[in-house]
Amino acid sequence: MNATPINVLGYTGNSRQFVVKTLNTDLRMNQNAQYPELDGPNPYEYLLAGFAGCINALGQQVAKEQGIPLRSLQIEITGNLNEAPASRQKPGFSKIEIKLKPAAAVSQEILQKWIAEVQQRSPAYNMLVNNTPVELLLHREYAYV
Repeated sequence: MNATPINVLGYTGNSRQFVVKTLNTDLRMNQNAQYPELDGPNPYEYLLAGFAGCINALGQQVAKEQGIPLRSLQIEITGNLNEAPASRQKPGFSKIEIKLKPAAAVSQEILQKWIAEVQQRSPAYNMLVNNTPVELLLHREYAYV
């Protein structure tokens, strides 16, 4: 199977804002959740928003494939973040809860099959559940372009 590369570039200067350039847009976020007075979501909110976006896109696609007339889909994701760095807990989310509220005139059984297919095909879900390897590379300097 061929893997399609997806690339983003993030940078920051002297501000508390972090800018991520994607193919189509620039995203601005707080560098740290400890500064709620700054405009923009923090990185943890972006992670959960991206997860919700993946579920939405795949949910719409699977509904179409299965002939489910999905009028709308509400996705609420709550992540319990381990905030104490000195604690013995692993850093990151200790739990992520996803509530899906599809508006479709079909049975609960059909919706269960739909969500099982979404879960099985979701790259975001797979990445989180199956511990996708991450390679962290350090470069000494970079030139701002």
